Amino acid sequence: MLQCIDLEIEQGNFKLPTINFKVYKGDYLVLMGKTGSGKTTLIEIICGLRKLKSGQILLNTIDITSEVPGQREIGYVPQDGALFVTMTVAENIGFALKIRKWSKLKIKEKVQELATLLGIENLLNRTVNNLSGGEKQRVALGRALSFGPQVLCLDEPLSALDQETKAEIILLLQHLAQKLQLVIIHISHSESEAKKLATSILSLGDSGLQKVSL
Repeated sequence: MLQCIDLEIEQGNFKLPTINFKVYKGDYLVLMGKTGSGKTTLIEIICGLRKLKSGQILLNTIDITSEVPGQREIGYVPQDGALFVTMTVAENIGFALKIRKWSKLKIKEKVQELATLLGIENLLNRTVNNLSGGEKQRVALGRALSFGPQVLCLDEPLSALDQETKAEIILLLQHLAQKLQLVIIHISHSESEAKKLATSILSLGDSGLQKVSL
């Protein structure tokens, strides 16, 4: 379970209302709201990429508020994927394991396992700069999942995809959610996308987080 308690978030002149919510293992939370409402800021706070003014973030009752990003057991796929263009697909997926000092054999085994899960076994030796949008998204998911996180945060992972590829990635995300039983937080502007994926939907606005009916 991921729980955010009385989060006070300020970034320069931007301020969010106090944030309180919890998401349980196996839940797929879609976070909606207008552009500029602070959705990305919120998940970057959860991931430890931005500074929190006050409040607590708990993961399975353990306080991770002050932990550095690499110690939070949270995988993150930013909107642009943030893949390393000088690395192969295999190196991108294994990057988080390399910095965690996994052995080369274990990295190779994990990369192969994820490539099979994500349907990209044939891409492992390619660099990422000539992949399609859907292929890049699969690689970004592989990198975020490589170290076995308990939480996966996705920032508009479908926004840049064509309709056919979007449908494929929705099916993939449904499969991952069912198989891996993570806490998933997914930012989206699309109600139809949210209703296909979400077990719960929250909307972020001037009055804070509001629950949206499925």
